[in-house]
Amino acid sequence: MEISAPAIRRVAKAYLWSIAAWLSFAPVMAGQQEVLQAQQGSRVDFWHLLVVMGGWNLTSALLTPPMFAIVRRYPINRHARFWRIGAYVLGSIPFLITSVCTRWLILPPWDTATQQFTARSLHSFASHFRLFGNQLWDYIVILVAAHAYGYLTRVQTQELEQAELKRELTASELQSLKSQLHPHFLFNTLQGISALIDCDRERAKATVLRLSNLLRTALLHANSDLVTLDEELRFVQDYLEIEKMRLAERLDVRWAIAANTRQLFVPQMILQPLVQNAVAHGIACCREGGWVEIASRKTLGTMKLTIRNSLGGRNQPGLGLGLENARLRLRHLYGEEAMIAFEKNGDREAQTVLSVPALESRETEARKLPVGA
Repeated sequence: MEISAPAIRRVAKAYLWSIAAWLSFAPVMAGQQEVLQAQQGSRVDFWHLLVVMGGWNLTSALLTPPMFAIVRRYPINRHARFWRIGAYVLGSIPFLITSVCTRWLILPPWDTATQQFTARSLHSFASHFRLFGNQLWDYIVILVAAHAYGYLTRVQTQELEQAELKRELTASELQSLKSQLHPHFLFNTLQGISALIDCDRERAKATVLRLSNLLRTALLHANSDLVTLDEELRFVQDYLEIEKMRLAERLDVRWAIAANTRQLFVPQMILQPLVQNAVAHGIACCREGGWVEIASRKTLGTMKLTIRNSLGGRNQPGLGLGLENARLRLRHLYGEEAMIAFEKNGDREAQTVLSVPALESRETEARKLPVGA
């Protein structure tokens, strides 16, 4: 089986980290051993001790990556707790044998009496088993570290997966909210066209053409959560032109758009349902008609959008679908940084106010940069 280059790099990286970590303890252990020997009246060269301790720790370093791989494959979890604990207890025996063999191959035996390395022999090989306590301690340290690392890795992976799932759910719910807006608007518009067919076919035909242009614009931005206010206003203007064909002089549209807000970002199709509510519940139901005003201004990093309209006739509150969807979309996109409020000024006027962060498009930011920046 061919091993890929990324796998080789991962294994090499694991061994390098393991060797660096274990060998960093060698100078401390050599210094401690030198102090103990001095207290017993014998003097030992520190550098010889450093080599001995380095060989000891190098053995543990070479065995650490395989142990981490085993623990990653067979962690102690709720479903296999007891038998895996037993397996790891029994696993100390092959670890001890492997550790002794590895250490005997790395360094010749060290004779503390003569302070020299001696030749390898069967007796020196067996003598390494006398230090089984130290080697089993290394085994426990590696085992605990491997399980702790595995636990932290699993927790981090779960957090990333949960964040990704939450992001996907949010995007799905947001798309669902947007899909509710389009049929709601389309149904009302088609009803208006249906009413025009019997009395004014030319106007009905012109309305169908404008509706097709409107839907084309909506499709162009179907996958966009944010568009510039200028683009959103063009969409609203096309919608209002359709309403004017139906209401004629009964609909008076007023604009109060600040120039410094046109290139700021707003949620796509956030204004049209609110304007539609204003027309349907404040103007269309009034025999004399009425007015609707759309205004925008920027203050202290916030853009405020206001839709005001006159009230008259038998005003019906409606189901509030446009207002509720707008509130939910703002919460999904901005969290607590955005708000929407609806209020009436007696029986004569109503207004809806949206506050969103003043996010600028790159083109606007580029125009603000000095020449040569």
